[in-house]
Amino acid sequence: MDRPVSVIIIAVVFVVLILAITWGWSRRKKSQTQMPQPTKPHMGITPVSDPVEGSYVSTTLAGHPLERVAVHGLGIRTTGEIVVTDGGVVMDLAGREDFLIPRRDIVSVDTTAGMIGKFVERGGIVRITWRLGETLVDTGFRARYAASTTPTVDRIREMIEEAQ
Repeated sequence: MDRPVSVIIIAVVFVVLILAITWGWSRRKKSQTQMPQPTKPHMGITPVSDPVEGSYVSTTLAGHPLERVAVHGLGIRTTGEIVVTDGGVVMDLAGREDFLIPRRDIVSVDTTAGMIGKFVERGGIVRITWRLGETLVDTGFRARYAASTTPTVDRIREMIEEAQ
């Protein structure tokens, strides 16, 4: 096979892969249209901890770390800050709409080594399990500085205990 034919075959395979990825993402979005928009942070909530810089990893279906939530931009990784407030946990995201995980909707918090799109050392990602409408989801956040992970998890756990 000569070089031009090889290049054409590789280009066709690449285009087919991109089309397949786009088709899969749009099907996932259509299957999740029943999920409501996350709550936006509102005036009147007070931070109870300093913002923690890092990376918003993704939101996935609870217990399924490879099943992204595609709607409302929740499945797209970005930088940002996590802020624990008296009303819940605020995800302050760069280039995207911030959202609030309301205190009453938080089910649990722990750490994990990975979620889709990001795998790190054991306990390197804060994972918050919460209710988005009727669906249980996991949201992951990786603190820029590892020393911020444990205090963030502890403060969210305290908030969960206070709410019970």
